[in-house]
Amino acid sequence: MTVTDVVRACIAPFTRTRAFRAAGPRLLPPLERLLARLTGGRVQLSALLVPSLVLHTTGAKSGTPREAPLMYTPDGHGRAIVAGTNFAGARHPAWTTNLLAHPDAWITVRGRRMPVHATPIPAEERDAAWARIERQWPGYRSYERESGRTVRLFRLQPVRAHSSRDG
Repeated sequence: MTVTDVVRACIAPFTRTRAFRAAGPRLLPPLERLLARLTGGRVQLSALLVPSLVLHTTGAKSGTPREAPLMYTPDGHGRAIVAGTNFAGARHPAWTTNLLAHPDAWITVRGRRMPVHATPIPAEERDAAWARIERQWPGYRSYERESGRTVRLFRLQPVRAHSSRDG
């Protein structure tokens, strides 16, 4: 067991508390944006504990570029799995709706930006995906149980550049 594994095991239970679910959505995004600005996108607060990326989507209704810092789990085949937990909120996060409407997106990982294509993980593969996610972050699926909804899971497949938004 690595030091990171021990730290994750200690912090993970706190992230499932009512206090964290209330404060996290308000505090973490501005802290992530500040750290990204200070480091040119090379460092994310969440990346200190888990693999993290910034997902760049196109707004489902507005067509406006959007960003969401997210934890991801490598799927073992060069793709990333992301889960729309929304801190166990009752509503799906906007980025999941954006991906359903516009599955071609971009991710930034450690300052490197690349195009991806998002595919919802089908029902028959969900348990295996959750098991992989929970090996990385113990108890993460509790957000789904506590939210009262089926969390949207996506696979992000790297692709060749698909638009001029590669800036």
